[in-house]
Amino acid sequence: MSENTKRNDNEKGRTDMIRMNRVMLVGNLTRDPVIRKTSKGMSVADLGLAVNDGYGGKDGKGEENACFVDVIAWDKQAETCGEYLRKGSPILVEGRLQYSQWKDKEGQSRNKIKVSADRVQFMGRPGGGGKDGGRKTEAREGGERRSRRFRDEEYSD
Repeated sequence: MSENTKRNDNEKGRTDMIRMNRVMLVGNLTRDPVIRKTSKGMSVADLGLAVNDGYGGKDGKGEENACFVDVIAWDKQAETCGEYLRKGSPILVEGRLQYSQWKDKEGQSRNKIKVSADRVQFMGRPGGGGKDGGRKTEAREGGERRSRRFRDEEYSD
């Protein structure tokens, strides 16, 4: 392929980049789920998730660092989360990153990245360390194709 062909392909917007937007997180809820309804009556659950990351410190003692992530679950999955999850519940979330922009009351531009959940798996009871008799409950919303439909649904913070 000549240099001119490469330049023309790039000018046309063609790229050979791989695109992937997938997230898997395991953590504990920082608060009880907040359930809301969209203008079309669809349920939305706002979840706060704390994900712990451990590493060795300078003095040889292990240290932990927490990352706090906002998660959105939709439709029946949201209702199931609201019914069964509480602050401290351990969960696994699988989904994609979603970027939001808005203007606050003072007219300042704001933005936030959240995880839009395709799957939420309940890992046990709050504070129970997952020891719930080996049972795991899953709230799943029809997989990737169906959850993408909700991306443009009217929803405001």
